Amino acid sequence: MSRNKDNLSANDAWKALIEKYHILEHVETEGCFPIKASQIKEFREPRLMAKWDSTDALPEVLRKNKLNILPDSRSSYVIGDFLLYQEIPPLDEPVTKMEHVELPEYESIDSNHISSEANAINVLILSGILNDFLGSGENVSTFNGRMGTGSFTFTVDTCRGIKRQISVNNAQCEIDGGFENEDSVVIMEAKNVVHEDFHIRQLYYPYRLWKDKVKKPVRLVFSVYYNRIYRLFEYRFTSPEDYSSIELVRTKNYSLQDTRISREDLLEVRKRTIVRTDDNMDHTKIPFIQANSMDRIISLLENLYENPMTGLQIAELMDFEPRQSDYYFNAGRYLGLFEKQEDDRQKVISLTPAGVRVFRLNYKKRQLKLVELILEHEIFGTFFDSLMLTGQMPDKNRIASEMRRLHVCNEGQIVRRAGSVSGWLKWINNLTKL
Repeated sequence: MSRNKDNLSANDAWKALIEKYHILEHVETEGCFPIKASQIKEFREPRLMAKWDSTDALPEVLRKNKLNILPDSRSSYVIGDFLLYQEIPPLDEPVTKMEHVELPEYESIDSNHISSEANAINVLILSGILNDFLGSGENVSTFNGRMGTGSFTFTVDTCRGIKRQISVNNAQCEIDGGFENEDSVVIMEAKNVVHEDFHIRQLYYPYRLWKDKVKKPVRLVFSVYYNRIYRLFEYRFTSPEDYSSIELVRTKNYSLQDTRISREDLLEVRKRTIVRTDDNMDHTKIPFIQANSMDRIISLLENLYENPMTGLQIAELMDFEPRQSDYYFNAGRYLGLFEKQEDDRQKVISLTPAGVRVFRLNYKKRQLKLVELILEHEIFGTFFDSLMLTGQMPDKNRIASEMRRLHVCNEGQIVRRAGSVSGWLKWINNLTKL
């Protein structure tokens, strides 16, 4: 097994574990299944098998069987039908109404080049955004990094509507940012990758560790930075011993740059853009798009700027299934942003020269350049014109009909890829609203 385990996907490894240890039967009859890191390691490294920061990343076999996993020590886990994730509210606030923050002038800080979670936290502090969000005076950085959780017990909701009790004994947690002000201690989980939800453990385990270590109240902040925008969320647990009692207290969005994009800006881009391809699959080598979220393409662009990655590394970073890495790589190729190169005998994905130029643009110019790259494709130009004329999004049937006319993909792929066309058109349409 040891010779082949590195070649197993997380999904295949979990299939093998579930079968060998009869995990489904144990969960059905006993509610959960304790498993050692050494057992997981029989098939794949535990660090690659037990940390799924969003539901996007969950192996299909776990998702299908409504299974989730929690660490209960440094060398063991518990598996059950636990409900472990919290949905991130959609970005509905218009960008033009967000609080605009001017960054102080530091030679070593560039708001056009915030490419890591650590840098994002630095700018969050230097800009005064965290102080404004919490409304509690100056926040001083006092702790971060990996640490043991200590021992505690909690309950968690399950798919079958039964609360399960979990006991944790010095599991490991990692804190991106720990701060203190006059009134409270603040724990921050920071992301520079776009997801639809997050693992509550990332806030709950640090909360339980610090709640009993300090006398001040502990406040919990979840931060997302991408595309020149900060989104901050404050959460609390209404019952400290209940993992599932998480509650959103407040949220606020901040922009670092000019975000005003008008309908006239979009029409001017359309006027100067030359349609370069009809995407006919018989003539092009680049697959038609199958990636719905332009925000996630932008997020990947930002992460690839200084760090070319393999498809597997992208899957781990973005919490993708491996096939989704291919979809988003090909979406970037479709726009001329991403390419594959040989590096140390392996294929890595990096930015093209055009991708580097797009990354370096400020918010407004970046969005308009992306619109231009999209409108170079005939199908998007056609639907953009209709959208500007009528103000109505095309329905999926109309999109599918145009895809058939242009012969952009096989019939069996049309419905799924029509959803991606719709997603990109909505992104363009929302630029003047966001």
